[in-house]
Amino acid sequence: MPTTKAAARLAVSIATLLLLAASPARAAEGLGLDGGALPLAWGIPFIGMLLSIAVIPLVAGHFWHHHYGKVALVWALAFLVPFVFVHGADLAVYEVVHAALLEYVPFIILLFSLFTISGGILLTGNLRGSPAVNTGLLAIGTVLASIIGTTGASMVLIRPLLRANDERRYNVHTVVFFIFLVSNIGGSLTPLGDPPLFLGFLKGVDFFWTTQHLFHDTVVVAAILLATFYLLDRRLYAREKGWPPKADPTPPTESLSLRGRRNLPLLAGVIAAILLSALWQPGIEFDVLGTHVPLPSIVRDVTLLVLAFISVRITPAFIRERNGFDWEPIREVAKLFAAIFLTIIPVIAILKAGSEGALAPVVALVTDEAGGPVNAGYFWMTGVLSGFLDNAPTYLVFFNLAGGDAQELMTTYAVTLEAISAGAVFMGALTYIGNAPNFMVLAIARSRGVAMPSFFGYMAWSAIFLLPCFVLLTWLHFL
Repeated sequence: MPTTKAAARLAVSIATLLLLAASPARAAEGLGLDGGALPLAWGIPFIGMLLSIAVIPLVAGHFWHHHYGKVALVWALAFLVPFVFVHGADLAVYEVVHAALLEYVPFIILLFSLFTISGGILLTGNLRGSPAVNTGLLAIGTVLASIIGTTGASMVLIRPLLRANDERRYNVHTVVFFIFLVSNIGGSLTPLGDPPLFLGFLKGVDFFWTTQHLFHDTVVVAAILLATFYLLDRRLYAREKGWPPKADPTPPTESLSLRGRRNLPLLAGVIAAILLSALWQPGIEFDVLGTHVPLPSIVRDVTLLVLAFISVRITPAFIRERNGFDWEPIREVAKLFAAIFLTIIPVIAILKAGSEGALAPVVALVTDEAGGPVNAGYFWMTGVLSGFLDNAPTYLVFFNLAGGDAQELMTTYAVTLEAISAGAVFMGALTYIGNAPNFMVLAIARSRGVAMPSFFGYMAWSAIFLLPCFVLLTWLHFL
């Protein structure tokens, strides 16, 4: 188990970055990248980063395990150094600080706090990974994802699911469907569920709007996937009966119980901190090199760090040891997504330029001849890009492309907003990098010995099982 000092060092490092937000501004106002003037070549470092994540673990797994941070640094510098040379240090500093303070730092702090707190919750007992038990766990996780977020639900349930199936010979499909349902689709009903919806809430979308308008979408897709999983798992379970049994690492006499319950109020504190940051608007901001950081955001992030630190202090060591908890999954996510958030800067800028940017053909796919929205286009373009870009900024791009007026989108263009929201949340499941919990679940499963598919192997799973669901959803709601 990691030491308290290790957690404290990570927390202090992140807190130090937050405290910098209180320093006086040293950059001129009005800086911003003109996406309309950028050629597509600026997206090469981002594509290189994605291909590295996809290919290197497959062809050089040992190298990747020991040097993924260096690979991420190489691609980050491949963007940053030419950018400074071409556009100047002032614009580079502004863009990096803007991405770090408003996107990456809050993103990684939320993941860190949920990862730490949920890692102190242990469901003990000799669960048997039968098709019924596995389907039940996936259904529970799908519901929880909209209450404590896809990250929280994923971190709380992935370890019990892995323990339940540690004697199964076929267990890869269980983790893959877990990513589909718990790490993505289940988070579609509230702003707490997934970061894109939380950003919409901050833009003025009512808290329960997604509950009302995405409920039918979620029920259709979740029901199909749960039924499909049950049939697949039952078939594989029956096939295993003729094989010699594997040793079960879980003590057979241990009764079912929930340990680490003192962490449950801390999870509630995370939810409260997120809600407070949206509802409390004192109008106080700190100007950091041209980036305005609201006081509620700083209070939220500091609160999340404090809650994580409390969890480390109050959780008995044996609980984290039984969970197989270590810091490597969050370290990997932090390093890789730091490079992703950096190299994605020009890609998002080009998309924001709309018809004036190099990706104008993409924009044309969501607009009809009369200038109105093409709802199916919004669903698929938001979704496919969310599968390969971060789904939160992708949601914002298409939210603004559709007009950016929350009241108008919730009423006159409600189907368009539904398409954008469903695309961002649902299709984050298309790849390992579409949503942060995907990568965390992948790292935990691999650390527990599950032979998870490669980047492209996982995409084969998502193409087979998810794309037909999305085609059906398009026919039912967006045409």
